Amino acid sequence: MLVQTVDYCANDAPARLIASLRETGFAVLVRHPLPVWLIDGIYRDWLAFFDGEAKADYRFCPEKQDGWFPPSVSETARGRSVRDLKEFYHVYPWGRIPAGLRRDALAYHGTATALAAELLGWIEDALPAEVAAGLSEPLSGMIKASPNTLLRVLRYPPLAGDEPPGALRAAEHEDINLITLLPAASAPGLEVRDRQGRWHAVPCASGALVINVGDMLQEATAGWLPSTPHRVVNPVGAEAAQSRISLPLFLHPRSEVVLSARHTAGSYLDERLRELGVRN
Repeated sequence: MLVQTVDYCANDAPARLIASLRETGFAVLVRHPLPVWLIDGIYRDWLAFFDGEAKADYRFCPEKQDGWFPPSVSETARGRSVRDLKEFYHVYPWGRIPAGLRRDALAYHGTATALAAELLGWIEDALPAEVAAGLSEPLSGMIKASPNTLLRVLRYPPLAGDEPPGALRAAEHEDINLITLLPAASAPGLEVRDRQGRWHAVPCASGALVINVGDMLQEATAGWLPSTPHRVVNPVGAEAAQSRISLPLFLHPRSEVVLSARHTAGSYLDERLRELGVRN
């Protein structure tokens, strides 16, 4: 499985990104404009937050979906019976954010959202005429003034050895949104499944930015771009005693955007959140 590494500054970057997304649903972007120092600081500061007690004051709102999701209510991937081994915080510009973490989180949310919009524009420009004609509106229009783009700060706690049988840090799943931007996590573990069912590790070098297609984009393009299963496997040895932090940005359309004859973005998101067990 060849997930291409694409130089953001190269003249052929858009074409190579689209080729990798078309083939695998994933690409790795390097020399991108997201500041590594900001990402590293967010990892450090949010790890301290997850290790503290103040997070209990920010327990998530089931309707708004902002705030801290403890391990006891973590997601259960579709088709699985045990929850993922993780906790996470949902950052929206309009939502609750701890005061000491707010500035950097919102700075990153804005910068990453702008890059995600640019990459979505690359995709929009590459769509075949028949695919573009099937959209309810251009991809760039779907995200204008959207309040739904989500920055998730994820913490996978150290493994204690008493985890439920079969539990993974993140079981096999696809993302819900249009595209995801994921800077290199604090430790390896991300794997992508190819069309033959084999799993492949995704590079985790500092400065790498993983881009992947979500289910909403697959739905809107009638499968022209594939949303590919991926997972985060449990570490072994000394790494099992360490937390893992990651920072996906999920680019979402406005809720009323029509994705297909079956779904608006709002109805699709609601259906998936219920499947994941984080909305009643």
